[in-house]
Amino acid sequence: MKAYVKDMTQGNPTKLLLSFTLPMVVGNIFQQLYNLVDSMIVGKFVGADALAAVGATGSLNFLFFSLCFGMASGIGIIISQFFGAGNHADVKKAIANSVYIMVVTSLAMGALGYVLARPVLIMLHTPENILDDAVLYMQISCLGVLAIGVYNCVSAILRAVGDAKTPLYFLIVASFLNIGLDIWFVKGLYWGVAGAGIATIVSQAIAGIGCLMFAFMKNPYFKLGREHFNVEWTIIWKSVRMGIPLAFQSSLIAVSCVALQSVVNTFGSSVVAAFTATGRIEQVVQQPYNSLGMAMSTYAGQNIGAKNVERVKLGYKKGCMIMIIFSLLMLPVAQFAGEPIMMLFVDEPEVIALGATALKITSWFYVFLGTIYVTRGLLNGTGDAVFAFLNGIVEMIGRIGFAKPLTMIPAIGVWGIWWVTGLTWVIAGLFSVWRYKQGKWRKQVAE
Repeated sequence: MKAYVKDMTQGNPTKLLLSFTLPMVVGNIFQQLYNLVDSMIVGKFVGADALAAVGATGSLNFLFFSLCFGMASGIGIIISQFFGAGNHADVKKAIANSVYIMVVTSLAMGALGYVLARPVLIMLHTPENILDDAVLYMQISCLGVLAIGVYNCVSAILRAVGDAKTPLYFLIVASFLNIGLDIWFVKGLYWGVAGAGIATIVSQAIAGIGCLMFAFMKNPYFKLGREHFNVEWTIIWKSVRMGIPLAFQSSLIAVSCVALQSVVNTFGSSVVAAFTATGRIEQVVQQPYNSLGMAMSTYAGQNIGAKNVERVKLGYKKGCMIMIIFSLLMLPVAQFAGEPIMMLFVDEPEVIALGATALKITSWFYVFLGTIYVTRGLLNGTGDAVFAFLNGIVEMIGRIGFAKPLTMIPAIGVWGIWWVTGLTWVIAGLFSVWRYKQGKWRKQVAE
């Protein structure tokens, strides 16, 4: 049992956070390989227009998948609180009832995204030369929402009880499979962007099914009987009440990214390709922050369940220290290695130059980005559902409010696209710290 659970209510917070974060960093980086490999292979073997088509769907896919991600996170938070409080029977009931939540949300959002792909992409002024490929890629991605939902839900549950390693193992296998399928489908079979989308779906499905089967065999909390699958409306409501604000948070962020993407699209396919490549690179940079944030969420959830406020506060201080160190390490990489990194994606000199300069701009704001993840992880873990919604609003205001005005300033022009990203991180980071300082997250202890 101890091999597949971890009690974070006892022991050194720094060691616990690092031991939990590091496997997730590896796992999340491998997960980003799905996007990176798609982009590299499509950009190299099909061309910059095909890369732009894949990139034009990124924010939209995030928008339609956000409900699934939010529900998975909400389920994980509720389970971590049950675990910290020692309510092991409720942990099992929550795992069983998560099936109903994830199947309904995944199928609904996948169908909606598939139907709306073309009209929404047209509405966002997607360049005509990449529209058909963008629609095709998005529709294929939407067909795989259930696989993505299964993996994210199982991963969230395993993390909630302290197991960050099992999802990692299956992601590594799936990532290498994705690389092989990408090369075969795109380069070997000439399937273009469709091949990249199919390769990702197949790989995610294998990761999700494999992770679920392993959990049933090895994790004691997945040893479920028929009685656990009885519909428990109280647990479902708690999970939904936590998951919906997280989904709204993701949705609002996605809406703001879609709005920014519509501004990007007006600059032509070269800028879209550069924006896509820098976005993929920043997704990798964000993985240590994301992993630390998820570690903070589990840590805070378990300790708030155990009614230990001071331990939550100590963990936050240690998490911020880890985040700052990583930010300082990444800054010179982005400042001086932009061009060779961009060359991994495309061969066009114009796109490479655009992307390298863009990375120099956004890297100055990495500390604020890290602050968002660490603070958001803690507040989500403690059950501060209102913050999740407010944080989404702040990020939406930042991207939508800055995008058009900045790009219209002659001295800034196209670079305003990336300045928007950095400034949004600043206001969202400061807001999250303010929310933490308010202390409303402590109310869970009194309930």
